[in-house]
Formats: sequence, structure tokens, C-alpha cells
Amino acid sequence: MVKKYGELYLEARRALRATEGENASFIARELLSYASGKSAAAVMADRELYASEATADTMQMYTERALRGEPLAYILGKWSFYGLELTITPDVLIPRDDTMAVTELAIETLRTIEPPQRVLDLCAGSGCIGLAIAHQVESARVTLADVSPEALRIAKLNLTALKMAGRVNAFQADAREPAPKFWGQFDLIVSNPPYVTAQEMTELEPSVRDHEPHLALDGGADGLDFYRAIVENFTPSIRPGGWLCFEFGFRQHVQVGMILTDAGYRNLRFAKDSGGVIRAVRAQKISETNV
Repeated sequence: MVKKYGELYLEARRALRATEGENASFIARELLSYASGKSAAAVMADRELYASEATADTMQMYTERALRGEPLAYILGKWSFYGLELTITPDVLIPRDDTMAVTELAIETLRTIEPPQRVLDLCAGSGCIGLAIAHQVESARVTLADVSPEALRIAKLNLTALKMAGRVNAFQADAREPAPKFWGQFDLIVSNPPYVTAQEMTELEPSVRDHEPHLALDGGADGLDFYRAIVENFTPSIRPGGWLCFEFGFRQHVQVGMILTDAGYRNLRFAKDSGGVIRAVRAQKISETNV
């Protein structure tokens, strides 16, 4: 049965309201936009026009996926972060507003460093942090690194789509192993590593537990395995006077700060996310003796 755009929108909104609440309107609008190939504004302006059967069928399929708990970003296959539209698949975490804190901290720090600034985005996933840095700091030269070949494929797709191949590259690397020596030293390493504790892994919301990559979530028993490993393995890859920036989980700032200070880092500065939660830190490597 042929339906108007407005009908398709309202049907999806009603269906999604039970699970998505106030967010149902936004999700229904985005799904219809993607299903029709129109902008969200055009969809609403054309709500009295009839949609094609193909659009109606696609909209039904997308709505059913959303009702099963699949995150919107994975249905759309794209998501925006720091003004950049990124390809997003279940091989990578969905960029969240929480990550703005560490991104802004890194960008602010890089602007105090003489260009060209060498940057490593470790555990890069989609490359959202490193690509945002490259977009905002045009003199920066950014390396994206991740242990997952699937995640690295997405990061490479994104840097190519954003036409950053001349300033951004991507390599496979494991944060739990010593850094490749041929990389030399960076002015700044930024990382949003896995930080979910073993207990929290059992309590994740279904939309995260059933769809997002556990490899990018599981931080070990106390959630801090990767912070210890990165400090041990990648400190030699930071030049003296360079910086290490971390994102971390709720109430992990004290432990992460201790890991950094115990390793000889100084001048720690913490930053809050938009919800007022301490979410990121930058710390300075003082000398080559840091281990």
C-alpha cells in the first residue's frame, strides 16, 4: 500500500516510542531520510507527498532493525563526529559525545606545539579522534593505529573519503605490544582505549552488548589494562616534552592519573565531558627516562 511520507514517519515514531521515548522522533526522521534518499528537512516538507513502495518497504525494514535494538549509526552506516561524517559499521564503536573531551584536549595541546605536529591515534577504531584532529589542525600529521584489521579498514575508508590521505595514514598495531620502532617519536599520542571493567561487561545495555565490538570495550578486570600497557609500550614513542592524552570511564580518573604519575608523567590536566563527568586527561613526558 502506497503511503505518504508523513504516514511513514508517524508509524515509525509510534512503534519506536516504547523503547526510545523522546528520541523516537529523531530516529524515525533519520531512518526515513536514509530510506528515501532525502534530507531530514525535505522529508518533513514533503510529508503530504506519496513515497514509493521501495521507500516504504525499506523504511519498514529499518524500523524493524531499530526495534530489535540495533543502534541507529549501524543502520545508517554513518555517523557525525566533530562535524565530520564518518562511515560506521559494527566493526567499530559508535563515536559518542563523551569523546569530544579528549579530542578537544588534544587539539588544544597541539596548537601550542610548533608544526608540523606528529600525532598517533592509538586504538583508533573509526579514526574519529585522529581525523577530527587532522581536520582542525591542518599542520598535524596523524597516524591511526588499531589492532583490528576490520576497524583499520573503516579508518582507511574514512580518511580517504575525507581526502586526508596526504596527512593521515593508518597502520595495524597492538597497544599491548611494544610500539614499532620505525614510527619514531610523536609530539602527542591520543587514545580512547577499551576501559569497561569485567563486571560492567556483564551489565552493558543490549544495544551495546549485542552490537558493538567487545574487543573495543573490554578493559580487563578493573578496566585499566590498556592504560598500563600503553604507558609501558608507547612512552618511548613520545618525544621528551611530548604529551599523552587518554579518554577513560566514569570515576576512573584517579586510577589513570596514578598510572601516569607513577610512570613519570607530569603536568596532568583533566577535562570534563558535556555531562560534567571527568572524562579525559593530558600528561607530559618530562624526559627520556620515563618507562
